[in-house]
Amino acid sequence: MTDLEADLRKVVGGEVAFDVTSRALTTMDASNYRRVPLGVVAPRDADDVAAVLAVCRSHGVPVVARGGGTSIAGQATGTGVVLDFTRHLNRLVDLDPATRTAVVQPGLVLDRLQEAAAPHGLRFGPDPSTHSRCTLGGMIGNNSCGSHSVAWGTTADGVRELEVVTARGRRLRLGRGWAGAPDGLRALVDGELARLRTGFPELPRRISGYALDALLPENGADVARSFCGSEGTLGVLTEAVVRLVEAPRARALAVLGYADEGAAAEAAAGLLPFGPLTVEGMAADLVPPGAAGGLPRGGAWLFVETGGGSESEARARAQAVVRAADVLDARIVRDAAGQRALWRIREDASGTATRMPDGTEAWPGWEDCAVPPARLGAYLRDFRALLTDHGLRGTPYGHFGDGCIHVRIDFDLLTGPGIARFRRFSEELAELVVSHGGSLSGEHGDGQARAELLPKMYGTEMVTLFERAKAVWDPDDLLNPGMLVRPAPLDGNLRFAVLPREPVDVAFGYPSDGGDFSAAVRRCVGVAKCRTTTAPASVPGSGSGSGSGVMCPSFRVTGREEHSTRGRARLLHEMLAGELVTDGWRSTEVRDALDLCLSCKGCRSDCPVEVDMATYKAEFLHHHYEGRRRPAAHYSMGRLPVWLRWASRLRLAAPLNALASVGPSASLARRLGGIAAERDIPRLARETFSGWWRRREPAPEPGRAGDLVVLWPDTFTEHLSLSVGRAAVRVLEAAGLRVALPPTLRMRGRPVGDGRSRSGAALLTARRGRVCCGLTYVSTGQLDHARVVLRRTLDLMEPVLETAAPVVVLEPSCAAALRTDLPELLHDDPRAALLAARVLTFAEALERHAPHWTPPRLDRPAVGQTHCHQHAVLGDAAERRLREAAGLTGELSGGCCGLAGNFGFEKGHFEVSADCAEEQLLPAVRDAPEGAVVLADGFSCRTQLDQLAGIRGQHLAEVLAEGLEDERPGGQADRSPGGQAGGQAGGQAHRRKGAGGREGAD
Repeated sequence: MTDLEADLRKVVGGEVAFDVTSRALTTMDASNYRRVPLGVVAPRDADDVAAVLAVCRSHGVPVVARGGGTSIAGQATGTGVVLDFTRHLNRLVDLDPATRTAVVQPGLVLDRLQEAAAPHGLRFGPDPSTHSRCTLGGMIGNNSCGSHSVAWGTTADGVRELEVVTARGRRLRLGRGWAGAPDGLRALVDGELARLRTGFPELPRRISGYALDALLPENGADVARSFCGSEGTLGVLTEAVVRLVEAPRARALAVLGYADEGAAAEAAAGLLPFGPLTVEGMAADLVPPGAAGGLPRGGAWLFVETGGGSESEARARAQAVVRAADVLDARIVRDAAGQRALWRIREDASGTATRMPDGTEAWPGWEDCAVPPARLGAYLRDFRALLTDHGLRGTPYGHFGDGCIHVRIDFDLLTGPGIARFRRFSEELAELVVSHGGSLSGEHGDGQARAELLPKMYGTEMVTLFERAKAVWDPDDLLNPGMLVRPAPLDGNLRFAVLPREPVDVAFGYPSDGGDFSAAVRRCVGVAKCRTTTAPASVPGSGSGSGSGVMCPSFRVTGREEHSTRGRARLLHEMLAGELVTDGWRSTEVRDALDLCLSCKGCRSDCPVEVDMATYKAEFLHHHYEGRRRPAAHYSMGRLPVWLRWASRLRLAAPLNALASVGPSASLARRLGGIAAERDIPRLARETFSGWWRRREPAPEPGRAGDLVVLWPDTFTEHLSLSVGRAAVRVLEAAGLRVALPPTLRMRGRPVGDGRSRSGAALLTARRGRVCCGLTYVSTGQLDHARVVLRRTLDLMEPVLETAAPVVVLEPSCAAALRTDLPELLHDDPRAALLAARVLTFAEALERHAPHWTPPRLDRPAVGQTHCHQHAVLGDAAERRLREAAGLTGELSGGCCGLAGNFGFEKGHFEVSADCAEEQLLPAVRDAPEGAVVLADGFSCRTQLDQLAGIRGQHLAEVLAEGLEDERPGGQADRSPGGQAGGQAGGQAHRRKGAGGREGAD
């Protein structure tokens, strides 16, 4: 322990963390920069803040205040002590609807304030796209704005009073007037009135530099306002009084289509007289494939939101905007769900912009220049020309109504020549912005990215005045040095410089990253959507949101950065860098952070840049345990297919089930297998699905042969939940499809085809062995085993690949493994891509190969959860349509059930697993209407429901099979444990107290 750490521990009531993990998590924000701090302190109150400053001052160590860590210019990083306000100083202290004010602590996330204000018809005006994770302290530090600034201004416009602690320990309450100002500030202003009155450009998004003009007498000497945007360089904020605004009762969204972003930019200023809430712009390059369906025709769009006291008033204002606009096409969206879907495209642009259409990386640095709105079109033309001159590419988007442009540019920040070009471009762009009367920063602050260039905007004399102001507040230069004044070079401290120059030897192919694991890890740019603690769509009256997603379930439960996708990516970055995390793949810090990753794959779809932490975790575990003993759970559950296959061959299902029901033997099995003591061991089925299939009576040949589908006998259906397989066969055959099982391709007791024909459904000779998707091996990082299993599977599946038959996979996690893990792990085997392309879910198979079949009409509500792998990899559009056709109403919840294959069974994971289930799944099921069907297509989801709530969930195939039985003349479905439908008694949610893990008993 260093003297600094020891001294901090003596006086700080909050956490003092100088460990490798805590430091690694704060080396970066959402910028191009990286600094390694000495330690991190999470203060409990203002006294802790003052104590930290006193100790650090005595040691000559700088202090950096940090909010959500989403700053894009590097100002949330530092080499001294980082203050993390998100842990404790994160409360809404008070909210007064009468005065329309709220008292907040700096670590409070904006959405929490919006949720509290919404029942009173109020909201905080500014709303950056990171509203679900950015903090009020960070917003004040950067003077953040967001999409509604044309209506409600910047954060500075919403600040009434601030409580701050100065670097020398003085506690000040800042507002309008000089009462709370530091000594010497008024004298500085009085001596420079002329310069302050003439030295600042007039535009709505001027964020660069210190807002010293707010201190002019005619501006009321607003010291609180002048503090906003100071990036933690003047004092440390401990509390703020903010102003709330009235939220419109109704909103409408007019989406205007233009030929390109230049045309959209030219039009934006002309819409401001209509009093819109937003005028946001973006081009087609930023729209993900398949997401453009809700947009009108065009190559770029303006999102113009209007408000009103009623839906008709908001709609009328939107119609007025459309009539006044000269557009290619337009659409007015009134329903909240439709607006959220479109706003999600815009909000995710901060992540999607980090990849060019061809997959090339793009970076911030010139993320938010602003010019007068009337000059935006001309500025964009010049900006495009400058990009071309330097051989660079970028797609502008952002707050067109305020003249503020976001853009990520494909800088080469990995090589010397590329970094030199980055500097030259930056210098020339700064001159271009100034020539248009603009500000280098229009929202995110200067940080390290732009502070060096402030003399181009303000001149050297004004920058000298900034330095004098800094000295009044912080004479020791203790607070965030290198920002705003006496700045670090814009091309120094780049976070990429420490990464290995040669590709790292890895197992997966990483096709979207050129096979380079470092590039895969670089995907995380720090926008921190993974730090969202509630579904964004749940924020009332926000006017935006991203719907109900999955990412990141462990962070939602623990609230700790190391359990977020971003935190884990940061640790992997530091592992590759080798400066802070020095033991590479053997790192215990990385292992421990990944331990609570559920491998839900939610980040693969919910992260705007598609970080795939499940794959990174498997890769890490593969290397971490190479040549070493693994945890017991890796042998027991990671090799589950082997043990279940042997149990089947030796006919051990009955004795094993009996032993699992006896306390001492079950406890011993859990201890030996690394299984949580709180878990019941699932029961094995009395016969395998394949065994049941082989003994079926041959069916008469149909008059007209339907399409052949190959039903994949996944491990869970085969050994634990064969009722799902039986039900699927029943439904698929009722739909007129011919069903076969690999590898022998036998269909109802007879082989398909004659063994010679290659037309239609060819079949071939039986092959020994069992197919397997390798899921359990991949999730535990046993990638060598996984490759062996998958190559054997491809050998066995060659007969199928020689036909046109699709492969129907009932278990979503197995389908996802075949779609993604298989081709990415066996990227050198062309058969892997062929099989992956054949994989269909149950609903997709019915939709594509039995399009005229009508499912039984059930007319019942449905609850449950969309499997996380289904959400992330497969999509659930076909499932939604099938449920609708069957009359199953209602939306399934998002999130993750928390069991997630082996995760929830592993020792030490039970509490997090259960908390994940409580986040969305269990409340949805408890609140289910009478007679609701509980849908859970995944074995893990059904097991979690059973063990935590005593509820038997069903696969959609089981529910439809029951419906078919009910439609049979004069009959009810046989729902006994051995019956055909294998469903719930009476179709009701079947609750069995204390009957955990019984699913396999059928």
